[in-house]
Amino acid sequence: MADPAPEDRPARRLRLAPQAHRSNALHPGAWWLWALGLATAASRTTNPLLIGLLIGVAGYVVAARRTSAPWARSYGAFVKLALVVIGIRLVFAIVLGSPIPGTHLIVTLPEVPLPDWAQGVRIGGRVTAEGVVFALYDGVRLAGLLICVGAANALASPARLLKSLPGALYEVGVAVVVAMTFAPNLIADVQRLRAARRLRGRPDKGVRGLLQVGLPVLEGALERSVALAAAMDARGFGRTAAVPARVRRTTAVLTLGGLMGVCAGTYGLLTADGTTYGLPVLGVGLAAALGGLWLGGRRSVRSRYRPDRWGLRAWLVAGSGAAVAALMIAASSSASDALHPGVVPLVAPTLPLLPAAAILIGLLPAFVAPVPPPAEAPVSARSAKPPRMPAKEKTS
Repeated sequence: MADPAPEDRPARRLRLAPQAHRSNALHPGAWWLWALGLATAASRTTNPLLIGLLIGVAGYVVAARRTSAPWARSYGAFVKLALVVIGIRLVFAIVLGSPIPGTHLIVTLPEVPLPDWAQGVRIGGRVTAEGVVFALYDGVRLAGLLICVGAANALASPARLLKSLPGALYEVGVAVVVAMTFAPNLIADVQRLRAARRLRGRPDKGVRGLLQVGLPVLEGALERSVALAAAMDARGFGRTAAVPARVRRTTAVLTLGGLMGVCAGTYGLLTADGTTYGLPVLGVGLAAALGGLWLGGRRSVRSRYRPDRWGLRAWLVAGSGAAVAALMIAASSSASDALHPGVVPLVAPTLPLLPAAAILIGLLPAFVAPVPPPAEAPVSARSAKPPRMPAKEKTS
């Protein structure tokens, strides 16, 4: 039997996981739990090597499992925003100074004299390598958090995530989903208008191009908001069912009491004196808050069509993110020097093996999550081939 063609082998490898369709699509909450686990791991370290590995893991999973939907194209915008955050953090450290003392002088900027009431704040002055490296580590950590959130936004469908929320949080979820989907649609409009201007031979860069693109984008956003408002009004958004007064009072008491219990339990876990009562109070508060949400959902009269099911693959995806976060939290207490490289004295960061191996667990969704359909899978530039011309057109 002849071997398959080389171009067919990658597609066959991708079919180790089933192809995604309506019945086996991954629950959107699993993607968010996975991304929040990676973000938690990024917040526990300032090692740029580990954060770079986290960013690579998130980028690989996004490249392997995102679709071609408009909201799935926002990952690049989050990466650019992360680079801007790093640049802003470095500019602040250079212009406003850094609290980290250093001996390796890079440059001395002209210092602006400030009044006596602004003691402790300076503009300009000495810029040391230690202060710049500390700001770089801090900026890279913030960038890792943004990229992890961008990965969840590119993988999880906002509409399906809204469908999975409890009935009591439906209105809040609608507001959040509309806010989350506005940015990807805005980016898609900007790319479409810039491409149209390039085809017409008009400039699409600079201040002039930005001004001429901004007005059509604003007009499209207003039209989309009016259409969304009309659709929500036609579907009876905001309609509630008649609930007895005692049920409403019980719901309010359970929800507020549960939230207060969660706050008190969290405070107890964070302090040394409240470790004995922190966990029980937190458990009681969560139970009361969930009970209040369940009772509050009775006011919602909406129905769910084909609700998303939480299957084995969703557990594997969410569990991989939770495992990365738990192992990084455990490693932060045992190997804190490797997770937080020092800047005074200035030393090169090293890659600890155990935390790096824990981060690689986050690659599991790239192999167990359902594969997007071929019509929705992103096509790379290398795989695209020019169409073949007929023989008659070649001779002509």
